[in-house]
Amino acid sequence: MQEIFQKYLDKYAELVIPWLLTSGVKVVFVIIGAYILNKVIVRFIEKAVRIAVRPDGISSKEAEEKRENTLIQIFTTTANIGILVVTALMVLQEFGVEIAPILAAAGIVGLAFGFGGQYLIRDIISGLFIILENQYRIGDVVSFDNASGTVQEISLRKTTLRDLDGTVHHIPHGEIKKVSNLSKDFSRINLDMGVGYNSNLEHVISVINRVGTELAKDPLWKDSIILAPQFLRVNDFADSAIMLKILGETLPSKQWEITGELRKRLKVAFDNEGIEIPFPQMVLHHIRETAEETEKKDENNN
Repeated sequence: MQEIFQKYLDKYAELVIPWLLTSGVKVVFVIIGAYILNKVIVRFIEKAVRIAVRPDGISSKEAEEKRENTLIQIFTTTANIGILVVTALMVLQEFGVEIAPILAAAGIVGLAFGFGGQYLIRDIISGLFIILENQYRIGDVVSFDNASGTVQEISLRKTTLRDLDGTVHHIPHGEIKKVSNLSKDFSRINLDMGVGYNSNLEHVISVINRVGTELAKDPLWKDSIILAPQFLRVNDFADSAIMLKILGETLPSKQWEITGELRKRLKVAFDNEGIEIPFPQMVLHHIRETAEETEKKDENNN
């Protein structure tokens, strides 16, 4: 038994060792070469995109960086897939696998996809226009028809969003009909504030403007505020309050936290200044009847 095992071992060694010294070495060099080529291409893509994307004079430095990162991710992913496919074919060839039938089969599969993959083609074409038109970038907060959130990833076929609940949404580009970018270039504070009808409007306006100016000068917030929140107009005469419109400008995606801080400061300031923030009220009239009136009503009903 030992002699038979030794015989097979010797025969296996005769076949494997020559292969390792010839094709095996080639496989190792192919894999190492693919790894080095991938690193070089990734670095080249990053530098090329940084140089090719010119500032438009309108977008902030952060916005331009988002656009560059988006393009780098897309080009890098495409290059990685191409290198992986070519490397796999070269390795299979060294293992004695004929790659000609594989390429022919890939052509047939590609033809089948051409007939049946119209939705995939639509997604890719839509993705190209989204990227070229710079509609949104990685890190932007966007709203689609059926989902909204922060853009986590963009490929040629789909966009990945993560909403405030942490839920991840994968949206094919062909399904996107309308895009609302909530954080491109700058964001806006848009706050409606209600005060009582007995309030002195000039006093209220001065308090609002003072609070907005103080917020914009606060060291904790000033770097995120482009234009201090200020009174804009009397927006409406509501049932229980006079509605005032307050506007300001912030860096992208900073409007929500700054608006929350503004609400807090306005509430404290209004309390200190005796300014009423009204709420809907309902007046109920209670009619009290005497015992005699009740008896008369009962007699008349009878």
